[in-house]
Amino acid sequence: KTSKTTLKRREEFLQFMDQIVADAPPDRELHVILDNYCTHKKCDAWLAKNPNVHFHFTPTSASWLNQVEIWFGIMSRKALRGASFKNVQELGQAIDAFIAAYNPTAKPFKWRKRDVKGAQLRNTIVNLRN
Repeated sequence: KTSKTTLKRREEFLQFMDQIVADAPPDRELHVILDNYCTHKKCDAWLAKNPNVHFHFTPTSASWLNQVEIWFGIMSRKALRGASFKNVQELGQAIDAFIAAYNPTAKPFKWRKRDVKGAQLRNTIVNLRN
């Protein structure tokens, strides 16, 4: 589920979360992965009213852990790169069209750990020192 707003406030975020909760079966546990944007913090009162919802925050300065960043990259390459939009509404329509086309065949992202050889690690450490 997606939402587009002109403001990035806690109020709009919690309205979106209300929609998510309303669409889910009442006995379903919902685990929401969030970045550390201030809008996502200080939602204790809302969470107390929605005990089946659990917020999990990615560490700061670790965008590589945030899987939505991978999805944003895919969307940018496939729907936005090289495009020109007359207004925000056209941009929103392009994003909505991408989501409608992407979702039916979406698959979970697979995490992979790259093997790092000793020499690569030493070179990385040397480069960091320079």
